[in-house]
Amino acid sequence: MDQTNWSPTLNRREFLKLLAAGAGLAATGGLLQACATPTEPPKPTVPVATTVPKPTGKISIYSALNQTTNDQLFAAFKTATPGVDVEVLPLAAAGELQTRITAEKASPKADIFVGGDRAFHDGLGKAGLLEAYKSPNANAVDAAYKEPSGLWTGWYLGIFSFVLNTERFAKEMAGVKKPTTWDDLLEPAWKGKLGYPDPVKTGGGFIFLATQVFRFNRDEAKAMDYMKKLHANIAQYVGSSPQTITLTEQGQFVGAPNWAHDILTFKAQNKSPIELIVPENTGFEVGAVSIVKGGPNTNAAKSFVDWILTKPAGELNVKLSNRVAVLKDVAPAPGAPTLETTKLVNYDWQWAADNKERLLKAWQTAVGL
Repeated sequence: MDQTNWSPTLNRREFLKLLAAGAGLAATGGLLQACATPTEPPKPTVPVATTVPKPTGKISIYSALNQTTNDQLFAAFKTATPGVDVEVLPLAAAGELQTRITAEKASPKADIFVGGDRAFHDGLGKAGLLEAYKSPNANAVDAAYKEPSGLWTGWYLGIFSFVLNTERFAKEMAGVKKPTTWDDLLEPAWKGKLGYPDPVKTGGGFIFLATQVFRFNRDEAKAMDYMKKLHANIAQYVGSSPQTITLTEQGQFVGAPNWAHDILTFKAQNKSPIELIVPENTGFEVGAVSIVKGGPNTNAAKSFVDWILTKPAGELNVKLSNRVAVLKDVAPAPGAPTLETTKLVNYDWQWAADNKERLLKAWQTAVGL
């Protein structure tokens, strides 16, 4: 506005015009505001779903399980996990698998190590040869049966017992009572009649050795004296636990310390003249599964760990092998001993694993091997 023509004085007519113009402007603004599209609140951002790739390819499994269990258990895994194939190296001696995985550390060939006592898996984990993996299904496994960081997870339990060839025992050992304690095996009547899984090569053999240490309240001198006396009655140290049962069934031994589940399985499959005896103050194993670090197919290996910790896999394993599942909702096999029905030693797994090599050397010195 040109200030030279502006006057602070308004007459009545000019004032009314300005007042009318202001009212019209206000009305127009209100109308525009009423007609405007209401502002909508911002929509929340929806995260884009990430698709986890399904496991594919082939996994290499180093298995310490028996052949029948291998065939059906791994076939069930392949059915449950389409797209993943399995290549199996079956060696029933877990110690040999541990040695092989150690030898291959520069160029790992295995993805999975399954079966065998936790002590073998624990040793590999301490050597940095295992991939830590906490499967979601491991939440259902008791903390006592798994490594806290996921280096290995227990999926079955095995109770160490005694297999007796009833035919040879009846013919050759009249007047000798069936063994109910491990001390009974020191009787002179057993000289040259016992088989025993080699404790250096087999989980069962080492569990038995460690059981004696715990049975004597960790008095290693007494335990090694027991093993030295037992050595006099041993006909052969066998390279695998299942093979020891086979040789007993065939009559090469009258009896042998061995796994209860394998004895029951062998008897059912072969209708053999063998009997399961569970001596008091015995030990047990936590059969484990682990992933080999740097293996060819770690992603698919994780899917195997997930699967083997499911209830269907646990039930199938009980059916095939008579092992005790770590999952509480999986029932034991008929006639199979359980932790609740067996008098056990106070078996300290971690101590046994930490002292494994030292105990084996002490045993070799005691028996002269």
